[in-house]
Amino acid sequence: MIQEERVSCSFSCCVRGKSLEIRPKVTLNVQLKMSESTHVSSLGMGDSLHHQVLASFPLCDITEEDLTQNPQFCKLLATLAQHVDQTGLTVPLKTELEKAEQKLQSQRRHWLHSESLHKGLQEMIQDHCVRKHHVTLPPDQNLFYETLEKCLLVAQCIRQLDPSSTTNQDQPSVLGLNPQQMMDLMPSEKNVQRMKQGLPKELEKHLKKICFSLLSYYQPEWENESERLKTSKLSHLAAQLDKEKKRAESLKETCRENTVLLQRQTQLYLSELIKCIQLLQSLILDHRLRIQTDLDRKKLEYLEGKCELVLQKIKTEMVEIQLDMYTVDSIAAHRKIREKLESDLKACQVEKQSVELKLASFEILGKEFEALAEEYCRLRQKIEMNNWALKEFTRCNNK
Repeated sequence: MIQEERVSCSFSCCVRGKSLEIRPKVTLNVQLKMSESTHVSSLGMGDSLHHQVLASFPLCDITEEDLTQNPQFCKLLATLAQHVDQTGLTVPLKTELEKAEQKLQSQRRHWLHSESLHKGLQEMIQDHCVRKHHVTLPPDQNLFYETLEKCLLVAQCIRQLDPSSTTNQDQPSVLGLNPQQMMDLMPSEKNVQRMKQGLPKELEKHLKKICFSLLSYYQPEWENESERLKTSKLSHLAAQLDKEKKRAESLKETCRENTVLLQRQTQLYLSELIKCIQLLQSLILDHRLRIQTDLDRKKLEYLEGKCELVLQKIKTEMVEIQLDMYTVDSIAAHRKIREKLESDLKACQVEKQSVELKLASFEILGKEFEALAEEYCRLRQKIEMNNWALKEFTRCNNK
C-alpha cells in the first residue's frame, strides 16, 4: 500500500484593491500617489516568479496578492515546486505510484479477462434455457449446454472448497466435502471432450453477437450493415471509445479548471467592490469639495447599488429555497403545533400559579405544619408499600 504524501496549502485570500484612477481638477493627496507608485513598482519585480508559483500549485487557493505580501513564502513555494509536482507528490513517490498503478491495471485486465469469459459462458447457458422453452432444440445442443453448466457448477464448488494461500488451511470444509468428491460429479470424459471441441466456436459466436450489439448501440445507423463491414468497424471501436474517453476526461479537467478560475474571479470581484467602496469613502472624507462631492456621491451610490443587487439576488435565492422547503401543509401543521404548545403552556402556567398559592398557604402555618407534612408523606409511602406487598401476596396465593 502506497501512502500519498500531498502538500496541502490552504490560505485565506486577501485580494489587493486595484488602483482607482480619478482625475478631477483638484490635486489629490501626495502621500496617496507615492503609495500607489511604490505598490506598482513592487508588482513589476516578481510577476514571472508569481506566475510560476501559481502554475506549480494550481490546487492551492492563493493569489498574487498573497505572494506579493509574503515574498519569503513565495520563495519557499518556488523552491518546493522543484521537488513536487502539481498534485503535491514527490518524484520518487510519483514513480512508485505509477508502478503500483501499472501493476494494478495488469491484474485488473487479467481479472476482467477471466470474469468476462465466465460471464459469457453463463449468458450462453441462460440464453439456451430461454430458447429451449420456446423452440425444440437438437439433443446434441442440449447435451452440450448441460455439460457446460455442470462443469461450471463443479468448478465453482471446487473453488469454494479449495482454500487459498490467505485462508486457514485447517478450517473445516463446507458440509464436510472436499474437491475430489466434487470432481466425481463431473460429466463423462467423452461429453467433456465433445463440449471442449465445440466451446470455442459457440463462445466466439456469442461474443460476436455481443460485440455487434454494442456496435449497434454505439452507432445505430450501422445496424443494417453487412457482417464483414461490422467486423471491420468493430476492430476500430476500442480506439474510438478510448479516444472519446480521453476527450471526455480532458473536457472534465478543463471544466474543473474553469470552475476554480471562476471562483477566484468571483472572489476577486467581490473583494474589489469592497475595496472600491472603502477607497471612495476615504476620498470623500479627505476631500470635502463642493465640486467633487456630487461626483463621489454618484460613484459611491453606483457601487453600493451593485452590491445591493448582489445581496438582493442572494436574498431572492434564500426566499425561493424557503418557499420550496415550507409548503402550505407544513406551515399549517406548524401553526397547529404552535397553538397546541401555547395552550399547554397556558395550562401549565395556571397550574403553577395554583400550586404556588397552595404552597404559600401551607408556608403560613409554620414549621409545625412542615413536620406534620413530612409525617404525612412518610405514612403515605408506607401505605403504598403495604398495598403493593398485599397485592403481591394476593397474586401469589391465587396462583
